[in-house]
Amino acid sequence: MTDWSTIEAFPKRTLVELFADDPERLGKLSLDVAGIHFDWAKTHLTLQTIEAFAALAKSCDLAGKRQAMFGGEIVNVTEGRAVEHTAERGEGKAESVAIAQASHSRMRTLIDAIEADALGPVRHILHVGIGGSALGPHLLVDALGREEKRYDVAIVANVDGTALEDVFDRFDPAATLLVVASKTFTTTETMMNASSVLAWMEEHGVEDPYGRVVALTAAPDKAVEWGVDETRVLPFSESVGGRYSLWSTIGFPAALALGWDQFEELLEGAAEMDRHFRLSALHENAPALAAFADLYYTQVRGAETRAPFAYDERLRLLPSYLQQLEMESNGKGVTVDGKPVGRPTAAITWGGVGTEAQHAVFQLLHQGTHLVPVEFLAVIEPYDTLPEEHHRALLLNAFAQGAALMKGKPADDPARSYSGDRPSSTLLLDQLDARTLGALIAFYEHRVFVNGVLLGINSFDQFGVELGKEMAKAAENGGGDFDASTTDLIRRAGLD
Repeated sequence: MTDWSTIEAFPKRTLVELFADDPERLGKLSLDVAGIHFDWAKTHLTLQTIEAFAALAKSCDLAGKRQAMFGGEIVNVTEGRAVEHTAERGEGKAESVAIAQASHSRMRTLIDAIEADALGPVRHILHVGIGGSALGPHLLVDALGREEKRYDVAIVANVDGTALEDVFDRFDPAATLLVVASKTFTTTETMMNASSVLAWMEEHGVEDPYGRVVALTAAPDKAVEWGVDETRVLPFSESVGGRYSLWSTIGFPAALALGWDQFEELLEGAAEMDRHFRLSALHENAPALAAFADLYYTQVRGAETRAPFAYDERLRLLPSYLQQLEMESNGKGVTVDGKPVGRPTAAITWGGVGTEAQHAVFQLLHQGTHLVPVEFLAVIEPYDTLPEEHHRALLLNAFAQGAALMKGKPADDPARSYSGDRPSSTLLLDQLDARTLGALIAFYEHRVFVNGVLLGINSFDQFGVELGKEMAKAAENGGGDFDASTTDLIRRAGLD
C-alpha cells in the first residue's frame, strides 16, 4: 500500500530540471476536456508522483466513493445524506435524476409564466440569499449575462442594509420580482433581507408584495408558511448542498435572466465533465490530476495557500466562488471517523483578476517567502470588440507570468533577483459560454471531492459556520456568555 511517506520521500527537483529531463513532459501533463485545455507541466508533478497518488487513491477507495456519490448512496456521513448535485445535471441515480428533471420542468413552467407577465410586469430580479444560495447564481449572471438585457439582476447576500438600499435606488418596486433562496428557509440574513424588500414594496404602493415572490428551498412548507404561494415555490433536494446548488432551482435567476437554453447548456457542460471524471483513468483525469497537485503542495511542500487568477473580466467572481467551494468543503480538522486529521487539509484559497492583480500581489508571488501555487485561467476567444492588442496583451501577460514564476532570474543585486521554481497551472478555455462554464465549475467540484477522499475527510458538511451564528442569535435575544472584549464591543456599539 502506498502511503503519504512514499510521496514525501520523492526527490524534490526544480521545474527547470524536470523540463530538461523529459522533452515530452508537456504532453504527459496536459489534457483537453470539454473545451478546456489543462496544463500542469509547470507544477512539480511527475509520472512517478502521479502513480504514487493513484496508488494512494486506490488505498482510499476513491473509485468506490466516487461510485457511491454518483449512485446516490450516503456520502455525507455526519449528516446521513446522499450527495446528489450531479443528479441535477442528469448524472446520478435514476430516481434522483427524475426528481431533478421534474424540479427543472416546474422551474421552466414558472419562467414561461413570468415571461408572459402572469405575475405582472417584471423588469428587475432581486435575488436574496447567502453563501451557495448567492455565490453560484451571481457567478453565472455576471459571467454570461453581459449581452442579455432581458432583466436587470441584483443578487444581495450581505445583511448590511447598504447592500439593499443600493438596489432600491435602481429598481422600480412595481416591476421587481423578489427571489428568496434559502435551503432551510430560516437563514437569518436572507429572511431579514427578504422582509425588508417586502416592506420596501409595500411602502411604494405594491398591493400584493407576496404575489411577486419566488422561493427556492429544500423546505417548501416553510416557504408557504412564510407567505409564498405554492405555485411559486421551487423546491430542490435535501441532498444538494448549498455550495453545489447552482444546478438546481437555486439557478432560477440565471435561467430567467439568461434564458432556458443557456441554463440547459450549463447543465450539459457539467454533465460532460461528470462523465470524464467518472470514466477516465486517474492519469488522464482532470479533477484527479488537479487534486494530486493540490495535495503535493499542501502535504509535501508545505504550501498553505492556493491562488487562482482569472485573466478574463467575466470570471472575476470565480475566486470568491472557489473560496467557499474549497474552504467550506475541505477546511476540516477531523476525518470521517471523527479523529484528528493530523496533517494539513484545504489550502487557503485566494486570488484575483488579470493584469490588475499583477500590480497588487504578484510581488509576493515572485519574490516573497511564501510558496503559493498559482492557477491561471484564460479564454482564447475574446469577448470585447476593442482592437485585438487588448486581448493579445491579456493572454501574453497570463502566459508570461507562469513562465517567469518557473524560470526566475538571478541577479547580483538580491533585491532584483527572482528565485524561480514557483509552480503554476493553466486552464485555457476555447471560449467562455454556458457549456464551458458548466464544465469548469464541475471540474472544481470533483477536484474538491478527490482532495477530500485522499485526506479522509467529509467534504460535504459545514458545521464550522454555525457557532458564530448561534452566538450572534443569542446576543440578539439579549443573552450570550461573552468574554470581556466582546461584551465591551457590544456595549460601545449601543447594542446591549
